[in-house]
Amino acid sequence: MNNPLLSFDDLPLFDQIRPEHVAPALEQLLAQADAALESVTATGFAAEWNAIAGVLDVAVEKLSRAWGAVNHLKSVADAPELRAAYNLVLPKVTEFFTRLGSDQRLYAKYKQIDPATLTAEQRQAHKNALRNFVLGGAELVGAQRERFAAIQERLAELSQRFSENALDATDAFAYYADASELDGVPEDVKQAALALAQAEGKQGFKLTLKMPCYLPVMQFASSGALRQKLYRAYVTRASDQAEIEPEKFDNSALITEILSLRREEAALLGYNNYGELSLVPKMAKSPEQVITFLRDLAQRARAFAEQDVADMRNYGAKHLQLSDPQPWDWPFIGEKLKEARYAFSEQEVKQYFPAPKVLAGLFKIVETLFDVKIRQDQAPVWNAGVGFYRIERAGARVGQFYLDPAARTGKRGGAWMDDVRTRWLRPDTRQLQTPVAHLVCNFADAVGDKPALLTHDDVTTLFHEFGHGLHHLLTQVEELDVSGISGVEWDAVELPSQFMENFCWEWNVLSHMTAHVDSSLSLPRDLFDKMLAAKNFQSGLQTLRQIEFALFDMLLHTSHDPATDLMTLLRQVRSEVAVLQSPEWSRTAHTFSHIFGGGYAAGYYSYKWAEVLSADAYAAFEESMDPDGLPNVETGRKFRQTILEVGGSRPAMESFTAFRGREPELDALLRHQGMSTKN
Repeated sequence: MNNPLLSFDDLPLFDQIRPEHVAPALEQLLAQADAALESVTATGFAAEWNAIAGVLDVAVEKLSRAWGAVNHLKSVADAPELRAAYNLVLPKVTEFFTRLGSDQRLYAKYKQIDPATLTAEQRQAHKNALRNFVLGGAELVGAQRERFAAIQERLAELSQRFSENALDATDAFAYYADASELDGVPEDVKQAALALAQAEGKQGFKLTLKMPCYLPVMQFASSGALRQKLYRAYVTRASDQAEIEPEKFDNSALITEILSLRREEAALLGYNNYGELSLVPKMAKSPEQVITFLRDLAQRARAFAEQDVADMRNYGAKHLQLSDPQPWDWPFIGEKLKEARYAFSEQEVKQYFPAPKVLAGLFKIVETLFDVKIRQDQAPVWNAGVGFYRIERAGARVGQFYLDPAARTGKRGGAWMDDVRTRWLRPDTRQLQTPVAHLVCNFADAVGDKPALLTHDDVTTLFHEFGHGLHHLLTQVEELDVSGISGVEWDAVELPSQFMENFCWEWNVLSHMTAHVDSSLSLPRDLFDKMLAAKNFQSGLQTLRQIEFALFDMLLHTSHDPATDLMTLLRQVRSEVAVLQSPEWSRTAHTFSHIFGGGYAAGYYSYKWAEVLSADAYAAFEESMDPDGLPNVETGRKFRQTILEVGGSRPAMESFTAFRGREPELDALLRHQGMSTKN
């Protein structure tokens, strides 16, 4: 069989990959990687970095690229046949990588390598590798070693099932509303819902829990009953409280087992809890440091959040006849209050952000600041709506990326960047492999003959993911394990992404990416000024919401007993942090995929941690703006050289101080979010 997953000459053949290709390709690549492992761990094989890389890293990198392609397709084009093929191979892939990470023979080879023989990049990769062997169980023996391997395989299975349940529970919900229920809902949202219903041959408007539908309904629908229906469905997804097939999608038992296995894994490695284990490769030194950081930030934000709620409560009672607001009323009240206070609506703004114009504006600021060119390119794709581009500097290709912007059935929610391949001076060919990335979002799609329209939040999300992409694509590091985002501490990896969001609030940047969908006129300056005035609207409330998630995550992985109901802990955290309480039946933890289906376990705090870094880094641009209010190109070049280009080849704090000249300070974050108490 001519298997597209075994083609490594250039880009993945996404248009040709089928479920039946998965098992044969992965079994062949696993066998090759196994053989490579046996070869480099043989007694006579030299304990030399390049020699090991030329055999083992080459084989493992091909395995990782093929498995990454399958993973990606499962995230953006899930289907029963692909899911079955994926789950069939998952235990075998997990077993190999667990065994690779704990192989005592390979660990011994790495310990024999003399760091003095390595380049600076290789020394950092070597240091990380030794640490990762310990965390991978390489120093365990006997029954403990076997149990550690079993835990890894089981956790991979459980995390996968958690993600599947969250996706399926989201996709399973549909409510076919009639026109009378949709008063206040934006016209483009209604047209998209009508098209979905018509495509199924059904009457009415199909409402879903996908964000381009759910959020505007919650913000704009006049019907409290409709908001309540969608809210309840959304916050009870994949739980025992769900109305749709709770026995099929309930993640409760999976959560309990995941937490129990993580605690056991930490104990096997000599840690008191999973939080301690999680922080070993991160910037933060201990769970206590993280918890103190979160509680300190919560204390600073609380008064602002309480004022946010008081303002909404007063407005709801006075203007909306909502004297006793319910959880599903707050987004509606908040949107109405913002419109009244700042005299504009998100829907008004949205008309100025056609997706093609936004993308052109994003490319322009990136090209200007980082001295690159972005060009449209060609590649096999998995959906007709996917774009493909290349980044060049001085006429040479630096990297390439896919952009998949639209929400659809079978595509998991949220937005993310993932690597397709990493910049690497390949030891097998001595050729430089350029990096490739996926940028994935879940925006509303185009309706009829009009282009897709983005909210300003969507624009910010696009800039955020592009920041991740730049971190991966602009690296100049040629060592695989510390190139791009590889080897970057998890709590620093959000620095470039959150940094890029700031440009969405600069008039001389934003004005170039707007054109009204009907008139083609640019965003008026007075409307931008209103947006800017509203920038920190409810920032206190939003900050506490993120801290609630982060504190819950860290306490869940430190002091919580997995045998007890996690809802008890969640209620305690909400009581401590939140100024708006959730209903007893809310089960948001059951779709908290970041920590149960992704890599953020005992690490969700990293969003707030990295916000401190990104706000302080952006302050350097604010301090160096040119007379026309445009970002300084020299500052952009310095950011590229000290942070983006070095990737994970040195500790993130060294990169930050190389750019800023000092360690980060909290003041810039508080100022950016309108919560500074300084004059």
